[in-house]
Amino acid sequence: MFKVSAAPIALLSLMIPAMALAQADGHGPDAWQVSGVASNDALNVRTGPGTDHIVIDTFAHDATGLQMITCVPFVPAQLYYRLTEDQKADLPPRWCLMESSDRATKGWVSAHFLEEDTSPVQANGDPLIAEAVALVRKVYEQERTGTSASSIGPLHPSVARSYFFPDVVERLRQGDLGAHPLFGTQDADISNLEVFPAPERAMFRSMFTVHATFRNYGQPQTAVFRLMHDTSLEDPAIRIMRIEHDGWTFP
Repeated sequence: MFKVSAAPIALLSLMIPAMALAQADGHGPDAWQVSGVASNDALNVRTGPGTDHIVIDTFAHDATGLQMITCVPFVPAQLYYRLTEDQKADLPPRWCLMESSDRATKGWVSAHFLEEDTSPVQANGDPLIAEAVALVRKVYEQERTGTSASSIGPLHPSVARSYFFPDVVERLRQGDLGAHPLFGTQDADISNLEVFPAPERAMFRSMFTVHATFRNYGQPQTAVFRLMHDTSLEDPAIRIMRIEHDGWTFP
């Protein structure tokens, strides 16, 4: 039986491989920066994706504020997580069409040398991240309310579509989950619950990462939520696609 102690849920301010996932639906960091280039070198900008294309310009080793136009190959995040390790290894190197903040330089660069711009000018909050956090927060609040009031909680298949992707809802419908998806254990006595954006990287392209920390029977635990915009909905909205616990992932 799951028992959730009433506790404040605070809204506070996992990094996946730097360029593993494709841009989707136009959602991602506001800007990018060059990374991994020696201070006495620069990042080559080419006419096309690949070293067989000529160099037309360069980005400084510490360039920030770069805008991403598109990348190849295109691998949607949901598909990427279904690929085997061999299939991932067989993916061709990723290249992105980038433009400098002043629009003076534009061309293709190796995605290996790009990462989300974390310079101070880009440190402002993002409303999409806040939306993702709010959804996870609501799931826990509804779970606590449903448990204490013996009513339907957010994991019930009849209402789960408001929070989760279809494949997650189907897994909930099948039952026999083994452990509670929100707490990662069969039995739970939860206190000190907090929900907040992933400290390292809360948004990477189309993926949002939200952390939930809590104590279960006094033991500290963390659940990592992966969310994306669900474009299968008539009005696309952020939904939970996966929940990660230490040694266990749902679904």
